[in-house]
Amino acid sequence: MGLVLLLLVLALLFGGAGLFVAGLKWMLIIAVVLFIVGALTGTNHRRSML
Repeated sequence: MGLVLLLLVLALLFGGAGLFVAGLKWMLIIAVVLFIVGALTGTNHRRSML
């Protein structure tokens, strides 16, 4: 019974860590896209003002 409980806890830990890493990956992708869009729109606004 102790071994089953240990395996269950380890599965939950590794599953949670995997989900956390996948979430970080998507957050990084979204942040990069927003940064590129912001940089492009910022340069367009600066050019149109001059």
